Order: sequence, then structure tokens, then C-alpha cells
Amino acid sequence: MNALRILPGIPIPSAASHRRILVTGGAGFLGSHLCERLLNEGHEVTCLDDFSTGQERNIRKLRDSSRFHVVSHDVATPFVADVDEIYNLACPASPPHYQADPVRTMRTSVLGALNILDLARSRGIKVFQASTSEIYGDPDIHPQPEAYWGNVNPIGPRSCYDEGKRCAETLFFDYARNHDVRIKVVRIFNTYGPRMHPEDGRVVSNFIVQALKGEDITVYGDGAQTRSFCYVDDLIEGFVRLMNAPNDVTGPINIGNPGEFTMLELAEIVIDLVNSPSRIVHLPLPVDDPRQRRPDIEVAKRELGWTPRIKLMDGLRLTISYFDELLRAPSATGAYQREYREVVA
Repeated sequence: MNALRILPGIPIPSAASHRRILVTGGAGFLGSHLCERLLNEGHEVTCLDDFSTGQERNIRKLRDSSRFHVVSHDVATPFVADVDEIYNLACPASPPHYQADPVRTMRTSVLGALNILDLARSRGIKVFQASTSEIYGDPDIHPQPEAYWGNVNPIGPRSCYDEGKRCAETLFFDYARNHDVRIKVVRIFNTYGPRMHPEDGRVVSNFIVQALKGEDITVYGDGAQTRSFCYVDDLIEGFVRLMNAPNDVTGPINIGNPGEFTMLELAEIVIDLVNSPSRIVHLPLPVDDPRQRRPDIEVAKRELGWTPRIKLMDGLRLTISYFDELLRAPSATGAYQREYREVVA
């Protein structure tokens, strides 16, 4: 097979706590924050990303570290890497991005998981899978515990992501049962914060960008549908705690903030924080859009000692500041200018 060899950049410190870690999807919103956290802990980090949705500017400041390495590669294509741990975050996560090429999304979820698991098996190392609350679909149980099997449409426009992630979870647990691969699986609920893509179609980024530009705030349906919003730093803390937990703590574990808000409530909060003249307008509800979403985090509390710390208002202020700076940024480079024009056009 055509394999990509990722070579270690510098000798890693001999202390057992310092590890060579591969983060797939490392240039994305969550991936870049995870890479930064791991670098700050003293590890050597390799970011693998095909940059289809990940952004170079997310990892620009990380390149100053001699312990940070970037490899441009599609996780759906086999590769090898000399690493001690793997975090698999590679997959577009916003509906406009994963629906743009649904077959590729499914390939990333399924073939990517197979390639990552084969690498972990060959090296005898731990591997982390970033799964999603979307595996619960439009839930009949509220809040959603890990034991709930979900209510997912297998043939709808969101299925490439929902079913791709469900299949990836199956593969992870089959590799654990049949090949003794040490796995960690987290189910991510709605997360927000700096480095979100301004056009990723997710509700927090949509509302903030629209409010900053003084445009209408687009709420789908009647706005009574609910979501629970976790600030990115809290989420990454959950990732690291799960990866460092004993081997028998495999997951799946819900990581998210159980605070629940309607879309109308969120829109009104953002308008108030931005002091925006924006009006709220309603558009038709997308197909298979969940009516409610809230994590049951009792397992995370018990097994990881984890609970979210950042309040929604505080996290939104930090996120608004990020997008405000992005929209005001000068055209330092051609690529940055192109992105800026896309945002403000």
C-alpha cells in the first residue's frame, strides 16, 4: 500500500509523561485547541489534516514550537506514524460541510477509523475517537444517557455523518474486543469557542457573525428546539481526562454542558451581548433536525471527575471577541484576505 511515514522531529524527553501524540483533524476547531493543550503539557504533537475544513490559521502560532509537526494527508488513505497515542478528530462536523460531499464524509468516518485502528493495533497504543451526540439522532429520551441507542434516520441528508460516526464506534469496540486495542470514545455535544469557522453553519457561529454584521438572525423552525452548549476548553479537558483514565474506562462517554437553551433564547442572548440591531427571522426547519439535545453527564462525573466550568455568558463573550477580531482583521496575507471577504461578503 502507499503509506505515509511521519517521522519524529526531535528526540522526545525520556520522562514517561512526555509522549509523541498524533492528532488527526488537528487544524480544525477542536483539533487545534487539543494540539495546543498537548503542546502546553510538554508533548510532541503531530497534526494530520487534509485542510478540507481545517484552517492553517488555527495552528499558525503552534508552528513556533519545535515539538509541533504538520502533515497534510487524508485520513481515509492508509498511513503509518511513529507515535505513542492517537486522537482521531478527523471529520467535518457542521451540517453544511459534511453534507457538501456526503460520500467523502462517510469515507472519512469509516475508512479513517479503520486506518487509525490498524495503526493503533500495529503499535499497541491507545486511540481516542471523537464521536458525536448526533448518534442519538432526534432523541426519544431526554436528557440522553450513553445507554440510549438513538433514533437516527439512516437514509436522510444528515445520515452520512450520523451513521458514519455510529459505524466508527462499532469498529472501535470490535477492535477492542477482537484485537485488544485500547480505546477511548467520547460523544461530543454542541461545542463553541474561538477558532470556529465563521461559515460552518452551526448556530453559535451563525448567530454571532450575523449579530456582528447587523444582519437578521436566522432561527430555523419556531426556535423552540433546544441545544446544550459546551465551551471548547471544558471539552478538551474532558478529552484529556478520558485519554489518561485507566484502560477499562473506554466510554462511550458524553462530554457536554447540560445547561439547555432554546434557539430563541440563544439568539436573544447574542443580540444583547453584541448590542446588535439584528432582528430574529424564521426559516423552515432542516430535515431531521433534532428537537432537543442535552447530555446526561453522570458517567463523566463518576469516571473522570469532569464537569463543565465555563458559563454560557462567559464563553459567548470570548467567542464574540474572536469573531469581532476576525471580521475587523487587516489583510495580512492573500489567503487571510480571501477568508475575510468570504465572511463579510
